[in-house]
Amino acid sequence: MTTQDKDFTHFLTSEVDLKLTIKILSIIGNIKDRPITEILKDPYLKYSFLNKNDEIPELYVTCQLYSDNKPLLLPVQTSYTSFNLHWIWNQWLEIPIKYKNLPLNSQLNFTIWKAYSSNKSIPVGGSTFRLFSKNNVLKTGKHRLLVYPGIEGDGMDNSKTLSKNNNPTKMDKLNKLLRKYDRGDIPKKEWLDNITFKKIDEIFLEDCIDTPNLYMYIDLPQFDFPVLYNEKKYSIPSSISFVSKTHQIVKIVDPESFRENLVEEKHRKLVRGHCLNIDIKPNAKIRDELQKILKYPPTHILSSEEKNLLWKFRNYLTRDKKAVTKFLKCVMWSDPNEAKQAVDLLVKWNDIDVEDALELLGKDFQNTNVRRYAVLQLKKANDSDLQLYLLQLVQALKFENIEREQGVESTLADFLVQRAINNPILGNSFYWYLVVGVEYEQGDYSKMYGKIIYQFLTSLLEVPDGIQRRDIFRRQGELIDTLKYISNEIRLSKESKAKKMEMLKEYISDPKNGLADISPLPLPIDATIEVTGIIPEKSSVFSSSLMPLRLTFRCVDGTEYPVMFKIGDDLRQDQLVMQIITLMDQLLKKENLDLKLTPYKVLPTGLDQGLIQFVPSSYSLATIISNYNNSIQTFLRKFNPDDTSPGTYNIRVGAMDTYIKSCAGYCVISYLLGVGDRHLDNLLMTTSGNIFHVDFGYILGRDPKPFPPPMKLCKEMVEAMGGAASTHYQCFRSFCFSTFSILRKNSNLILNLFGLMVDANIKDIAIEPDKAVMKVQERFQVNLPEEQANQFFKTLIEESVNALFPQMIEKIHQWAQYWRK
Repeated sequence: MTTQDKDFTHFLTSEVDLKLTIKILSIIGNIKDRPITEILKDPYLKYSFLNKNDEIPELYVTCQLYSDNKPLLLPVQTSYTSFNLHWIWNQWLEIPIKYKNLPLNSQLNFTIWKAYSSNKSIPVGGSTFRLFSKNNVLKTGKHRLLVYPGIEGDGMDNSKTLSKNNNPTKMDKLNKLLRKYDRGDIPKKEWLDNITFKKIDEIFLEDCIDTPNLYMYIDLPQFDFPVLYNEKKYSIPSSISFVSKTHQIVKIVDPESFRENLVEEKHRKLVRGHCLNIDIKPNAKIRDELQKILKYPPTHILSSEEKNLLWKFRNYLTRDKKAVTKFLKCVMWSDPNEAKQAVDLLVKWNDIDVEDALELLGKDFQNTNVRRYAVLQLKKANDSDLQLYLLQLVQALKFENIEREQGVESTLADFLVQRAINNPILGNSFYWYLVVGVEYEQGDYSKMYGKIIYQFLTSLLEVPDGIQRRDIFRRQGELIDTLKYISNEIRLSKESKAKKMEMLKEYISDPKNGLADISPLPLPIDATIEVTGIIPEKSSVFSSSLMPLRLTFRCVDGTEYPVMFKIGDDLRQDQLVMQIITLMDQLLKKENLDLKLTPYKVLPTGLDQGLIQFVPSSYSLATIISNYNNSIQTFLRKFNPDDTSPGTYNIRVGAMDTYIKSCAGYCVISYLLGVGDRHLDNLLMTTSGNIFHVDFGYILGRDPKPFPPPMKLCKEMVEAMGGAASTHYQCFRSFCFSTFSILRKNSNLILNLFGLMVDANIKDIAIEPDKAVMKVQERFQVNLPEEQANQFFKTLIEESVNALFPQMIEKIHQWAQYWRK
């Protein structure tokens, strides 16, 4: 249970029904030697301390709970541990008492022991640790305890073995900061954190060598929120009545006494009770304050004062379409009167943008009327725009509260089904998104997607070509099942790659399998393309561990459409990244900035399987640099020669322009999405100069390599522009600034799309779903003015170009690839 006070949330110890546990980590420092005279007098001490055969003494730790200068329980101790060079336990000790029963002055008494004789031990040192801070907050996380040598911990209120150092060292101060960092009180910046932790390790090693003291490290359980001390309250019967000699006494329970934040609730009612439903005009100062609130990103949590201000001027705000989402966040939906006023006000509002409608379909807005209003605004979007957001809209169906037993009752579901029926291209994507939802989701969500598929396919029967369209879905499913079968056969085969390729071609050529020649069929990955079969001679098997198939489809118009069919990978993360890149490409083109991006299509078709569009005439930068004398320029010159263009190094001007623009576009986009694991094998380039990225297994700042650069911009890429002093490189930087500026203006749309994907269980989002949107928002630097944002990005480019460590990692990667081959 938590107690919430608007912007402050905490636990109470009286509600924490868990046993107290402590993890004994390690001991750092030196054990002080006993006086030589004492050792020589006692044979046991002589054996224990003068035996040079033991590299490190065997110790154990006891822990006992004290309160009011008395032990509350018997001590618990660590189990036997064999040490090598350091005293490291990493053992959890369970104290047989629950947090809710802890006294406020609880202390843990630690003593480190060494075996003295067969039935006796001597104390190496002791320490007393207080469980609650001065503010009555339960201590959590890692702590460093000062150990007093040669004595036991006393556990007293005025302890002489208090674990806190009266003269804190640099390491003590750092440990305090590290606890704040673990709790999330200090903002995390991965590139800076890596440098900081490296320096902390150096300070830690120096402290271990130089310190004359002995320290013990412990770890206490972490909680999502601070835990405040609170005595357990005992329940009182809801009503008590009895009759005395003179009066009948009846206890009446106040129903509001059990509500959270009672004072705050009454204050809100008083404040908003005076805010009549009239059009109050704000003065200049309040207008500025309102505009500041409206510019907050979607993730910003409004304060109580800001919410009251929005409510007060709600009629005035109806003139501004950007105010809808902020206003709806200020409404207390549990209050029927407020909820009714808010819903009635929506009809007066100016039409909102699609990005705001998407936010209203998230899980933070459960009111049916609000969601219906959002769908009403979505109806104004054309099919091409709707296709860009369809992946998120299918996810938004989870928040529609569709009844389990009844039919589908959802404005959003009805809207999507109707638009999917009206447009076969949109309907194709809608169908496959639902199919994947059924397979990846569990429980009620999976059943919900199944019901919507049934509603869609049933509704198709009411349109003239509905039977034929249903048959298309059936044939597409059979095609995918056939490809899945042959892909599994090839993966399980122990034959050579050449034999596997021959097996694939023979399977495709066999008329019984229905792959070489088929009736015209829209491709699942791109329903605008109708295919009539797979060309056996142009199909092969890739060399990677999952052995994906490269299939070339023959199209109705005589062209070819190459794809990769892959089994064993969850392609939903790649699908999300490519959808965002496609959207960003459209946003840039609306601003007349065509960066020659190559947003290829990705479609998961089931559990760990799917189709990926294959971009023809493309080579990895690793292959280009290896085969063309370490020069991208040489590659471009071979396929785009122009002796009349010395300014572009005898490369056709259009090809150099394409190279510079696409390089700038992907540098900015890969930075904003936090794409990791960038090396020259997953950066590709076409013969016409289009640079593009593939393989998005790491996003949102995750990277398997240490100290990755902010963006992938290696020296070979800069040299192809003519070096950092060339005019082409200056053009590249200018395109970067323009791209960053345009996408920052559309940051709310992108953040809302990521917000709808938080519950999609996509790998890198699922790691920290509550922080996923914030990670993207941080990269947009939405709080910086335009000039400072450009300066920030200029620094990023310079850091990326001058980063030496990634160049070393790239060389290691190249050698690893070489030996793997």
